Amino acid sequence: MKNLTIASALSVALLACTNGGNAEATQGASEDAQSFADISPVDREPFMTQEITEFNEPWAMTFLPDGRMLVTTKPGELFLVTQAGEQTAISNIPDVDYGGQGGLGDVILAPDFAKSGRIYLSWVEAGDDGTRGAVVAHANLSLAPPGVEAEAPALSNLKIIWKQNPKVKGRGHYSHRMVFSPDGKYLFIGSGERQKFDPAQDMTGNLGKIVRLNPDGSIPSDNPFLDDEKALPEIWSLGHRNILGMAFDSKGRLWNQEMGPKDGDELNLVQRGSNYGYPIVSEGDHYDGKKIPNHDTRPEFAAPKVAWVPTIAPAGLIFYSGKLFPEWQGNAFIGGLASEALIRVVIDGDEAEEVERFKMGSRIREVEQGPDGALWLLQDGKGGKLLKITPAK
Repeated sequence: MKNLTIASALSVALLACTNGGNAEATQGASEDAQSFADISPVDREPFMTQEITEFNEPWAMTFLPDGRMLVTTKPGELFLVTQAGEQTAISNIPDVDYGGQGGLGDVILAPDFAKSGRIYLSWVEAGDDGTRGAVVAHANLSLAPPGVEAEAPALSNLKIIWKQNPKVKGRGHYSHRMVFSPDGKYLFIGSGERQKFDPAQDMTGNLGKIVRLNPDGSIPSDNPFLDDEKALPEIWSLGHRNILGMAFDSKGRLWNQEMGPKDGDELNLVQRGSNYGYPIVSEGDHYDGKKIPNHDTRPEFAAPKVAWVPTIAPAGLIFYSGKLFPEWQGNAFIGGLASEALIRVVIDGDEAEEVERFKMGSRIREVEQGPDGALWLLQDGKGGKLLKITPAK
């Protein structure tokens, strides 16, 4: 049995939930990584939860400057949604390969959205001979101001700027989460290893990697492997498994969370050119029971700052900066699928620690911060609700 650092006096028994096809977690922790084998959900949440509306398998959301939001659903729909829950379907959405963990994925705004009207979408497309892979595109979004009668919103000028390489068979671990750097100069994309293990260490492909691009899809001139003839120049970091959340903290540092195999989910501080070790090391083990060495057995690999055993099955990641919950400013929030929870993590320098777990009673697929500082969550699955969290009265 792996040696685990059990941090926090909050620790009490918490029954592990099965992950099903969506629960994946990485294994392999270092001595300084906090591993929360047992964190008790708080008895009384310090907030109110309001159900706003519901969707068929919602996957991602992002807020527009006017306070409305965009919400994707895995079967392939994109909605314009008001904070009151009114939904308007957006037309000209690309065809997606829907099934398993695949379909329409992330949606984010271009840094200059207010001027350009450009958004970025990720989805899964079919290849030859039963293969599939994620792609990223940008498109222009035509919207009328709130309350103004106009034609239905639509996408135009859709252009694919990145593809998973190679396309492979199977329907898992696409990842395809996206985030822009705080200065708006670079686009980071999480590319899962597609349940194929070894590609996470293969530099000739982009599976199991975080990639860094210019907004138009071209390669930045200072990427870490630009001069390596045996590596794709888009690679920023490697040795990842299934990246389902990326966010920058207030110091401008990139973090990601990813699912491990059987247990061992990770929260990583992502460093330029670093190798996070999968599948050579991990804090979990393979589903067939085969053991994977911990990170502390191979110090050349970057270790997670938090490793969860048993799994939380993380989904979504933000750093809170709002005023509604001032005591949470600077904290990370992660949605939990198998754990059916909202997880709060405190960052202290280069270290991280889970400090609270709010049991939500449903699988949480996405977490975002609204314009007024409220937290917004998407439940996973059919009939998944959009939830708004505000301080308790």
